[in-house]
Amino acid sequence: MERKPRLAFWQIWNISFGFLGIQFGWGLQLANLSRIFQTLGADIDSIAILWIAAPVTGLVVQPIIGHLSDRTWGRLGRRRPYFLGGAILSSVALLLMPNVSALWMAAGLLWIMDASINISMEPFRAFVGDMLPSEQRTLGFAMQSFFIGLGSVIASIFPWALATWLDVANTAPAGEIPATVMYSFYVGGAVFFGAVCWTVFRTREYDPGEMERFAAAEARDAAGPPLLVEAPSAEEFFKPAPWWAGAGAVVTVLVAYLGFEKELYVLGAGLIAFAVLLTLAGVLRQTGRAHLGFVEVFSDLLRMPDTMKRLAWVQFFSWFGLFSMFLYTTAAVTSHVYGTTDPTSEAFNEGANWVGVLFGAYNGVAALVAFA
Repeated sequence: MERKPRLAFWQIWNISFGFLGIQFGWGLQLANLSRIFQTLGADIDSIAILWIAAPVTGLVVQPIIGHLSDRTWGRLGRRRPYFLGGAILSSVALLLMPNVSALWMAAGLLWIMDASINISMEPFRAFVGDMLPSEQRTLGFAMQSFFIGLGSVIASIFPWALATWLDVANTAPAGEIPATVMYSFYVGGAVFFGAVCWTVFRTREYDPGEMERFAAAEARDAAGPPLLVEAPSAEEFFKPAPWWAGAGAVVTVLVAYLGFEKELYVLGAGLIAFAVLLTLAGVLRQTGRAHLGFVEVFSDLLRMPDTMKRLAWVQFFSWFGLFSMFLYTTAAVTSHVYGTTDPTSEAFNEGANWVGVLFGAYNGVAALVAFA
């Protein structure tokens, strides 16, 4: 019975190396986008809505790309076309971002950048499972964590390093991005593309026939028969939809009548949209089109294992704190510690650089914990 071969250390290194570039892109974004928005004239109250691209694109793009990459095979293989396509788009977005001249351009480019990074990132998570036998997957994910941490740390401190070690200009006229940030994004685009290309051209994916034989061998090794999960019925899609729609309506009304932050309209609209999509999936299931990718994505959501549901709640609440940190730390540090809100001042940009150092330290510690 054919089983996946064990891979050497450097083969696992090559499989994971692309994550260095992906996380370099994320690190630059998280540490510098609020700074860029303020430089282009955004006030503190509008930063959150400008950042809405980050959670929305992840929510929409990741399941779509995950579903498509599971069913792709071409000259580059199964996952690698998405690695490369996302890397090209992400690198272009990183190169363009520090050259924008208006707030709406930065916000629009953030949507493109986030969608593109997710196109590359999502298949990378499945790549370890595709390429490694079960006994080596822990090492594979640990290697990914290493590159995630390394990319995040270097990207976060890069503007500070350029200003401190190379004396690159850290201020710019009103409405222009400082050279430290501009050069960091240029380097980020090159690192993103180069690291992903390293993985694309230094690895060979198993073809569909090999994957079928590997899956059969793993099923034979597993204790008992393979677990078959029955697809949800149409009624299972329809039943929760009114509750989600009702929750969205309640949130929307509360925002309107109690004067809550206007960004919460996004939450209300999202809940209502989810109810509509559940209903649509139920209709398609009822009319015999359960094989469609759209229905399969929502079927997987309804059939999510209990452990993943608990993890989803943990992620839901933890990201409230993380996004508060990413969105507002630059504004908080520059205004309360450095005493300025002027993006053209030396003090503001020095404070923004130190926020990057802070994020780098945070990412480094988080990666060490994950790697351990």
